[in-house]
Formats: sequence, structure tokens, C-alpha cells
Amino acid sequence: MQPAPVPRPSGGRARAAVDLHSPQPAVEAAPAAPPVLPFRVGHGWDLHRLEPGYPLIIGGIDIPHDRGCVAHSDGDVLLHTVTDAILGALSLPDIGQLFPDTDPQWRGARSDIFLRESVRLMGEHGYSLGNIDCTIVAQRPKLSPHKETIRAALCSLLGAHPSVVNIKAKTHEKVDSLGENRSIACHAVVMLYRRDDAKPAPA
Repeated sequence: MQPAPVPRPSGGRARAAVDLHSPQPAVEAAPAAPPVLPFRVGHGWDLHRLEPGYPLIIGGIDIPHDRGCVAHSDGDVLLHTVTDAILGALSLPDIGQLFPDTDPQWRGARSDIFLRESVRLMGEHGYSLGNIDCTIVAQRPKLSPHKETIRAALCSLLGAHPSVVNIKAKTHEKVDSLGENRSIACHAVVMLYRRDDAKPAPA
């Protein structure tokens, strides 16, 4: 026995029936006070050009290479990414807004300054680091020999145990500027948790 055909509206394509003239449910207004979340998640990303004549600094560590990051500050792609991930988790302005490259005071600045400020803001808002996972993308140099040194330096800056800080290094399979050794990039995902002794977050 053949199944009964499913009736279709004219035109052969199902359409949702929406009465545009009937009252629609009102959108709830945003709460007056920000919600107190037990956990917050943030994502960070950064990319810099690589050119000869510049140092390559990753996680505050000088990495031997024939080229380095072109940037207003020291161009530390890892610390910039982690800073933005923390700021993002807190729903705060990003690194470019807090430390704009149009401000001469940040020319050549060490990127640990930016990260330390994001850690300070994290504490001010009542949160601590749960864990962070970072992926550095560079065709060259090979970063595997430096990963543990970089991780130890990042743990020191974050005041975190190595078990909650992860560093991965990937090539870009010789594709585009990353794969042609003309740039370096980094991604990071961070999870923050609210401390039991946390005070109300600043307005």
C-alpha cells in the first residue's frame, strides 16, 4: 500500500502562517542590574605580520627567528590574544580600545602590561581563571621546543597552575600569509569562575 500523499500549499513550498496584524509578544526589557554569572567564557584572536628586523616575542619569551612581529607594542601575539579573551569574558572593551595603537605611550610597550591589567580587572569583577586553551598558528619557527617555556611564563603572569593553562602550536600547511611565514596568529578560549568571596562587580 502506498502512503497517502502529504498535502502541500499552492506553490509547492510550505510556508509558516504569520498574522502580522495580531499583537506580538513584547520583548522583555534588559534587567537593570547585570546578571551575576557563576562562569564566563571569552574568546581571543590576534594576528601580526612577520618581517625581518623585528624581535619575535611569544608569551614574553624571545623566540629565535629571522623575522618578528610588526606592531605598535612589542607584538606579542599570545599575550594580546589572552588579554582579549579575558576582557571578552568580562564583556569589557577590547585591547584595541583600552590600549589604542594611536596612543604614543604604548609604542614598543611590553604586552605583559596589557595582560596584567586584564587580570586586575578580572579580580575586580570577582572572577578567577578556570582554565585557558591557546593555539598559536605559525609556519615557522617550530614552536614545539619552546612550548613549555612559553607556558611557564604565561602561568606566572596569570598566577595559574600549569594544569589549567594549555599551549598548542600549529602550522598552516603552507597556505596564505600564515603558511608562507609572513604572519603569525593565535586563538584562545578562557573560562572564568566567580569567587565565593566576590564583591559586587563595578558598575
